[in-house]
Amino acid sequence: MKHRAILRTLSLFPVLVLITACSKPAPEDEAKAPAEIGVIVAAATPTAVVTDLPGRLEPYREAEVRARVAGIVTERLYEEGQDVARGAALFQIDPAPLQAAYDSEAANLARAQASLSAAADKLRRYADLVSDRAISERDHAESVADERQARAQVALARANLQSAKLRLGYARVTSPIDGRARRALVTEGALVGEGQATPLTVVQQIDPIYVNFAQPAGEVMQLQKQIRAGALQGVAPDQVQVRLILPDGSEYARGGTLSFADLAVDPGTDNVTMRALFANPGRELLPGMYVRVQLEQAINRDTYLVPRDALLRNADGAHLLAADAAGELRKIAVVAHRLQGPNWVITQGLSGGERIVVENAAQLAAGQKIKPVEKAAPGELAAVDGKKG
Repeated sequence: MKHRAILRTLSLFPVLVLITACSKPAPEDEAKAPAEIGVIVAAATPTAVVTDLPGRLEPYREAEVRARVAGIVTERLYEEGQDVARGAALFQIDPAPLQAAYDSEAANLARAQASLSAAADKLRRYADLVSDRAISERDHAESVADERQARAQVALARANLQSAKLRLGYARVTSPIDGRARRALVTEGALVGEGQATPLTVVQQIDPIYVNFAQPAGEVMQLQKQIRAGALQGVAPDQVQVRLILPDGSEYARGGTLSFADLAVDPGTDNVTMRALFANPGRELLPGMYVRVQLEQAINRDTYLVPRDALLRNADGAHLLAADAAGELRKIAVVAHRLQGPNWVITQGLSGGERIVVENAAQLAAGQKIKPVEKAAPGELAAVDGKKG
């Protein structure tokens, strides 16, 4: 009896094993289940077309301070590198010779005035005598001429005195503009002359400040053709945005405005010369500094933003992975000109509606199946390079 019970128990064991096996999925079935992967739905996002160009900073105004009279420099009246106002004294030239010349002209004016007084008195007396026939008409005419000549001598002496006064004032050399005075180019004891080639110093106004740059004529023509064809939307000149990339690679905090674009092409360089204006209250931008200019010249409405990690590159170029309705991945070749913030800007390859893989893209391959999970798509305005890649 005991033996038959054991046999019945053993006969039920395979059934229990089979039921247990059917109740749990096999490990290989778990591995074949599609993984949940984040995707975004591609949607066109208007972006600004930006041309990146080299540029140099130039003062808004620059004045070379020169001596307007000859003399010896006796004193420098400013600190090198300080901000000065228009009319601020910068140098003192020895005024003694100029003062002597002024005093001499003052004496000449006094003498001319005395001569005029005598000539006018003589004319009055002769006017009475000529009516009485006490003097000839000739003598009267000579008295009139003498009075006029004396009056002219007074005018000349007064003009010479004014000139001497101006020259005496020029002994104190002042700044012609508001700005920053650079280092002195002469020292005390230097002999300076009127119209001397070497300036005493240079004053520069650097707030605001210009950046000068040039764009190849071919790029300008290509951009204009795209705007006329409707591929790009043009931007009014007064609405063109300009940004600066500083020598350390950082972006200048303030945007600029395009103030000048030449209407002709420079035959020597085949470039169109341009100029932009930037506010510079902190004096961060210095004249002569080399910068990169990013010029927003048009709007491209047919561009797409994808996160940085979604874009893959190989020997054939850039591509994205997109999931179809069944979750199967396919490769889409794209053109990405530049990275803006955390996103690549795609200018070719997408038409909208594609479900782009944005998670673990580097670990997936075309033909693989996934379970797409939609994520929020990037929506910030980006800038793309105006040059074709």
